[in-house]
Amino acid sequence: MYQRIRDLREDHDLLQKDLAAYLKCSQVCYSNYENGRRDIPTEVLICLSEFYQTSVDYLLGLTDERTPYPRRK
Repeated sequence: MYQRIRDLREDHDLLQKDLAAYLKCSQVCYSNYENGRRDIPTEVLICLSEFYQTSVDYLLGLTDERTPYPRRK
Protein backbone atom coordinates (compact mmCIF):
# COMPACT_ATOMS: atom_id res chain seq x y z
CA MET A 1 0.00 0.00 0.00
CA TYR A 2 2.72 2.46 0.95
CA GLN A 3 4.58 2.00 -2.31
CA ARG A 4 1.34 2.51 -4.25
CA ILE A 5 0.61 5.89 -2.75
CA ARG A 6 4.20 6.95 -3.37
CA ASP A 7 4.08 5.72 -6.98
CA LEU A 8 0.79 7.52 -7.62
CA ARG A 9 2.19 10.75 -6.19
CA GLU A 10 5.31 10.50 -8.30
CA ASP A 11 3.29 9.57 -11.43
CA HIS A 12 1.37 12.82 -10.95
CA ASP A 13 4.60 14.83 -10.44
CA LEU A 14 3.55 15.89 -6.95
CA LEU A 15 5.59 16.49 -3.83
CA GLN A 16 4.76 15.14 -0.41
CA LYS A 17 3.98 18.69 0.68
CA ASP A 18 1.37 18.94 -2.10
CA LEU A 19 -0.50 15.89 -0.82
CA ALA A 20 -0.06 17.01 2.77
CA ALA A 21 -1.71 20.32 1.93
CA TYR A 22 -4.59 18.52 0.18
CA LEU A 23 -5.06 16.21 3.18
CA LYS A 24 -4.60 19.08 5.66
CA CYS A 25 -1.74 17.38 7.48
CA SER A 26 1.96 18.08 7.79
CA GLN A 27 4.54 16.90 5.27
CA VAL A 28 6.10 14.78 8.02
CA CYS A 29 2.74 13.10 8.69
CA TYR A 30 2.28 12.34 4.99
CA SER A 31 5.86 11.06 4.75
CA ASN A 32 5.10 8.69 7.61
CA TYR A 33 2.10 7.36 5.64
CA GLU A 34 4.28 6.69 2.59
CA ASN A 35 7.03 5.05 4.61
CA GLY A 36 4.67 2.85 6.63
CA ARG A 37 5.64 4.42 9.93
CA ARG A 38 2.05 5.50 10.51
CA ASP A 39 -1.20 3.72 9.66
CA ILE A 40 -3.32 5.58 7.14
CA PRO A 41 -6.78 6.39 8.56
CA THR A 42 -9.78 5.25 6.54
CA GLU A 43 -10.88 8.81 5.81
CA VAL A 44 -7.43 9.60 4.39
CA LEU A 45 -7.55 6.51 2.17
CA ILE A 46 -10.92 7.64 0.86
CA CYS A 47 -9.57 11.14 0.16
CA LEU A 48 -6.56 9.70 -1.67
CA SER A 49 -8.73 7.37 -3.74
CA GLU A 50 -10.95 10.29 -4.75
CA PHE A 51 -7.94 12.50 -5.51
CA TYR A 52 -6.33 9.85 -7.73
CA GLN A 53 -9.68 8.64 -9.09
CA THR A 54 -9.05 5.04 -8.08
CA SER A 55 -10.45 2.63 -5.53
CA VAL A 56 -9.36 2.16 -1.95
CA ASP A 57 -8.85 -1.51 -2.86
CA TYR A 58 -6.23 -0.43 -5.41
CA LEU A 59 -4.46 1.70 -2.80
CA LEU A 60 -4.49 -1.22 -0.37
CA GLY A 61 -3.08 -3.60 -2.97
CA LEU A 62 -6.20 -5.79 -3.05
CA THR A 63 -6.56 -5.29 -6.81
CA ASP A 64 -4.38 -4.14 -9.66
CA GLU A 65 -7.38 -2.51 -11.36
CA ARG A 66 -7.00 1.26 -11.08
CA THR A 67 -10.53 2.07 -12.27
CA PRO A 68 -12.72 3.17 -9.37
CA TYR A 69 -15.95 1.42 -8.55
CA PRO A 70 -19.19 3.11 -9.63
CA ARG A 71 -20.59 5.41 -6.95
CA ARG A 72 -23.71 4.39 -5.08
CA LYS A 73 -26.73 6.62 -5.45
